[in-house]
Amino acid sequence: MGAPDCLDDWGWNRFVARKDLGEKYVTDGHVTFVCTIMVTRDTTPVTVPLSDIKNHLGCLLDQAYGTDVSFTVDGEIFPVNRAILAARSPIFKAELFGSMAEATMASITLHDITPSTFKYLLGFIYTVEFPISTEDNTSNSNEVLFDLLAAGDRYALDPLKLWDNVSMDTVTYIQACADMYNCLELKDKCVDFIAKEKKAKKPLISKTI
Repeated sequence: MGAPDCLDDWGWNRFVARKDLGEKYVTDGHVTFVCTIMVTRDTTPVTVPLSDIKNHLGCLLDQAYGTDVSFTVDGEIFPVNRAILAARSPIFKAELFGSMAEATMASITLHDITPSTFKYLLGFIYTVEFPISTEDNTSNSNEVLFDLLAAGDRYALDPLKLWDNVSMDTVTYIQACADMYNCLELKDKCVDFIAKEKKAKKPLISKTI
């Protein structure tokens, strides 16, 4: 046995002859090979890029690609993907894949929620980003926040209750919402925020006096 003449550098060049193999190494029709395996550990750090899945899912929502159910809110239609809503909310999961009548419906009509609030809600479900920024802290955004907290409570979207953009203009209102919907973490955040703001203002007041 050996490598072909045209491939002198192919494979291992120290093959055992078939005759020697049969006479010296084969026992009861079997041959045993003893191998040594060496595992080397590469210490070079691997850089893992940040996930941009939320951008992809956001595009999926914007383009309505592959949608299989739609929600109608005050006449406005929102096509969505059942699997994504079910993965993010146990309430949607029970509604869309359980024994409820909505599981077989192609279009579901929602009440007690506005189109703008439901749009914000879907944005959060798909991208896990809170739809209101600090720049939006107006009386209108307070109303949207209140509606979103209600929707988050309704669909068991707990992360929706943890809003990072608290300001002195909105903290009182947000704390009231947190009390109403039993958002303990958000309530604590508001209390801590007020305490820090008061502490930060004390030196300024003393210096002014």
